[in-house]
Amino acid sequence: MLLFILAYLGGVLTIVSPCILPVLPFVFARADRPFLTSGLPMLIGMAATFAAVATLAAVAGGWAVAANEYGRFLALALLALFGIALLFPAVAERVTQPLVALGGRLSEQADAQTGNIVPSLLLGVATGLLWAPCAGPVLGLILTGAALNGANVETTVLLFAYAAGAATSLALALLVGGRVFAAMKRSLGAGEWVRRGLGALVLVAVVAIALGVDTNYLTNLSLTQTSAIEQGLIDRLRGQDKTAMVPAGGAMQANPSMTMQANPSMMMKGAAPQEDALALPVEGTLPPLDGAVEWLNSAPLSAEALRGKVVLVDFWTYSCINCLRAIPYVRAWAEKYKDDGLVVIGVHTPEFAFEKRPANVKKALGDLKIDYPVAIDNNYAIWRAFNNMYWPAHYFIDAQGHIRHHHFGEGEYDKSEQVIRQLLREAGKTVAAQGLADVEGTGAQAAPDMENIKSPETYLGYDRAENFMSPGGFTRDGSHDYVAGRLKLNDWSLSGTWTVDPEHAALDKAGGAIRYRFHARDLHLVLGPAMDGRPVRFKVTIDGAAPGTDHGVDIDAGGVGTVSEQRLYQLVRQQGAVKERTFEIEFLDPGVQAFAFTFG
Repeated sequence: MLLFILAYLGGVLTIVSPCILPVLPFVFARADRPFLTSGLPMLIGMAATFAAVATLAAVAGGWAVAANEYGRFLALALLALFGIALLFPAVAERVTQPLVALGGRLSEQADAQTGNIVPSLLLGVATGLLWAPCAGPVLGLILTGAALNGANVETTVLLFAYAAGAATSLALALLVGGRVFAAMKRSLGAGEWVRRGLGALVLVAVVAIALGVDTNYLTNLSLTQTSAIEQGLIDRLRGQDKTAMVPAGGAMQANPSMTMQANPSMMMKGAAPQEDALALPVEGTLPPLDGAVEWLNSAPLSAEALRGKVVLVDFWTYSCINCLRAIPYVRAWAEKYKDDGLVVIGVHTPEFAFEKRPANVKKALGDLKIDYPVAIDNNYAIWRAFNNMYWPAHYFIDAQGHIRHHHFGEGEYDKSEQVIRQLLREAGKTVAAQGLADVEGTGAQAAPDMENIKSPETYLGYDRAENFMSPGGFTRDGSHDYVAGRLKLNDWSLSGTWTVDPEHAALDKAGGAIRYRFHARDLHLVLGPAMDGRPVRFKVTIDGAAPGTDHGVDIDAGGVGTVSEQRLYQLVRQQGAVKERTFEIEFLDPGVQAFAFTFG
């Protein structure tokens, strides 16, 4: 119940967000009409349409996004005609073309038939197709749960609660605005000019949305204003009920912009463990391991076949930097305790489309020296069975099949190993009183420098991109010539000819570049070669110069490297004092695909 309240309150907060500005003219265009038969139907149509489209987009992928793009074009046309009808009603009446006539009829019906709610409801549907609210912590929580857990009634209800909160704020503003509007008409006798002014504002809003102002500049501006308030709501409600924000399996809040790069407090190594018994209550039962498209290093395993064994289930994906840094520990535990009855199962649940390819996963297992069983969970079947929300996530199961402990993100490796040892003892195994695993990761698997990470994981596809500073913002799903923008900390930009889709940016012509202003010891970039598999050469500079000793493992001191496979590339590891730097990567060949920055 608290999650629904949080969704509603998150929607209410949109009234103080600049992201709401483009739809305000459409709402206030009805300010002089009766609220119950004009304003309220419009807001209901807007909320219902947003909830329906957002549900489809979250769970159905690119086709729904494409379908909504066509819907946006139709909605823009309809509302532009509505604005023209307000601005020039005489012209609208004389024009006989069907769509313009429809706009005129809608305006006339909405004005004349105060008891007919259909025109206002239709305008609300059009507004709902255009509304692009900022994905702050609250909406991010809802959309991530929808994308990962599949279509369900709860997803739609949560999204409608969010939209209803926004509609509530707009309704209050509309009620106040209606009084102001009426007062202006009485005092100034300028009803026709007010009407035309509203028509002009509607047309300005249509142009702003068509140019992408709502999804680029206003989104970045809004996130800085409302995210802290929304996160405070989440934290406060979680303090009242620690299970309210998470599924029954104990998963923690997931935020699209931070899902793979977990909170620093999760990633820090715990204090030295004690061999005293830990309190390990039963958190649930090992669910079925059905639904994997393929098993590697093992025949398919089942919960029944694992009874009597202590099991560690590790959710991971091979381009996730946090997963890569945790794998040396998981691998060490699998080797150290396999003769004592520990079974480690890696559940590879992909984030990006290329991670669904079994051949890519098989190569990653070889590169990472993973020989324990791995389930390829492309359909998120096992992920959903655990109600999981994070990469990496570790679940510890006792010999009776009970989940006794879980840990999300990096860190607390000593405690995790202590849990394994305790569960083995409970299963009747004699675990030698030896020291804990001594693990030293290298390259991208080395432990992060948490004190110096001031840059977040950053996606390059427009679905989750933030702080994109190339002038004009994104041109979605079409080739476009970008120029570099002026950057402050954690801003990035493109230059050259790129096609940006929901998941990644692809370079259309040689010579394109990506620039990022960052503060961290390590910089990684998830990259893939051209669609035909041809390698892509590149060169990295830091503050305009070759990286020298600050180069990562995937480039040389001159900054030269090659993208030959789809994976995470470590490009920077600063050797001296860590400070804010400007990173740039120029691609000498076309076709590269760039997915996400991560830091360490």
